[in-house]
Amino acid sequence: MPATGHPSPPPAPPTGAPGTTAEAPAPFAHPGEQPYPAGTADAAHPRPADGPAASPRPDLQKSGSPQPPSAPDAPSRADAPRPDAPQTTPLDSVPGPSAGPDGAAQDGPDGPFVPHPGDGGPRPAAAAGPYPAPPQPFAGLPADHGPAGAQGPHPAPHGAWQQYDPWSAPLPGGPLAASPHDRRRRRGPLVAGAVALALLAGGIGGGIGAYVERYGGINDIRLPQSADDGGGRRPDSVAGIAQRALPGVVTIHVRGSAEQGTGTGFVLDRQGHILTNNHVVQPAGSGGEISVTFSGGQTAKAKVVGQDGGYDLAVIQVEGVTGLRPLTLGNSDSVQVGDPVVAIGAPFDLANTVTSGIISAKQRPITAGGEKGDGSDVSYVDALQTDAPINPGNSGGPLVDARARVIGINSAIRAADSGSGLGGGSQGGSIGLGFAIPINQGKRVAEELINTGRATHPVIGVTLEMEYAGDGARVGEHSKSGKPPVAPDGPAAKAGIKAGDVITKVDGAPVHSGEELIVKIRSHRPGDTLALTLLRGGKDRSVRLSLGSSSTD
Repeated sequence: MPATGHPSPPPAPPTGAPGTTAEAPAPFAHPGEQPYPAGTADAAHPRPADGPAASPRPDLQKSGSPQPPSAPDAPSRADAPRPDAPQTTPLDSVPGPSAGPDGAAQDGPDGPFVPHPGDGGPRPAAAAGPYPAPPQPFAGLPADHGPAGAQGPHPAPHGAWQQYDPWSAPLPGGPLAASPHDRRRRRGPLVAGAVALALLAGGIGGGIGAYVERYGGINDIRLPQSADDGGGRRPDSVAGIAQRALPGVVTIHVRGSAEQGTGTGFVLDRQGHILTNNHVVQPAGSGGEISVTFSGGQTAKAKVVGQDGGYDLAVIQVEGVTGLRPLTLGNSDSVQVGDPVVAIGAPFDLANTVTSGIISAKQRPITAGGEKGDGSDVSYVDALQTDAPINPGNSGGPLVDARARVIGINSAIRAADSGSGLGGGSQGGSIGLGFAIPINQGKRVAEELINTGRATHPVIGVTLEMEYAGDGARVGEHSKSGKPPVAPDGPAAKAGIKAGDVITKVDGAPVHSGEELIVKIRSHRPGDTLALTLLRGGKDRSVRLSLGSSSTD
């Protein structure tokens, strides 16, 4: 009975030299059966007798009853050895199955070979375990050339070529799938590196964007500019003066029951006393609020220590404030016309405003106030005139010299719209005619207000006829209050001044009106001696008198 051959895997394309025919691989054998080895027969390995004529591609046969053909192998193997794979080992060096006494093939020491679909060849049954044994190579591979009987089977491939098996789990010895823990451990550095790279790229991009936003693009036009001079200024420059004086200047906000206002003041001492104008704090009345704001922005509540409408001066005090910077007081008698000055204040509530100018004139007789109509609120000032811009809100602020010393208290302006002073209710702007109370007068009044709460006024003891249109100050002939025009035992009476006399000079300086005479007198202290020139009956007379004192509550 003819032997039935099992189908073999499709032959691999020849890889040898032209004219060389690659032999087909040997067929698989069923379990418990072993094919005869190719090669020279010997006593240990007898070759079976020749059978009928074999096909051009000889297959190994087995004795016994016919067997159904096994399932064909896969059309092609993806794990076929590459052309550069190691050369096959000759059959003589590969141990094969031994023949039994009856000439039948015997199982090797590893047990019978078991075919496994798709694994590339038989494997020992005894190798079965958690994973199937590595597949055996085909008898004929692309690297084999010549008849199958001349060469033996190839050794089992190693590494990735041994793993591929569409029907079974990965084989021992090949690369195993990484566990989830190993995958997470390998993925951690990659994620950290990606995050770091993203942060670095974002930082670089942000820096470039900020640079372009601030300095412009590469092709943007850049205008030339001088280098920073470091901010240094001469001490006698306006900037140097302002730098030293500003810490001692404050802005005053006053709120009363009927009105409110804004003015300026400056620190006198470290006890918190601040000097300003009376018309600045007057709206507070007896129950209003006064708030003080320093140049650095700190605020504090203040109370009135003393005030005087005749001099238009007031002293307020803040408590619980440390780090006060009192301003140095100068000497207004030493001021000369043309000296540079700086005015500091809060015009129209614009705090820390600095303007500069010069002393335009001295001993300007200025009156301010008069809203009440009875003259009780009129202030008489023998003022310093300046062209430094002064506006509403500057009242009470310091006028300082080139050494940042206070020489006056800014109090009034001559406005273009009404011609009245600052205390007269005008809100016109500066036209270069500003007036300041001399600091020598302000210092005396401030000391009296701090020490006693009231100020004293020098007087001569006469009632003046304010409506007199002639040149000079005329002593009234009749007193409106029923009192005599010349106070008995007063300074004027003791000097021989009589009703109807016209005072034309004080210490040699001309006097043109009653207001001027009051201003001249108020520029002195009580007890000072004055030389007066009188016109009586068309003749000039000279008298000397000592100033008396009066005070207002």
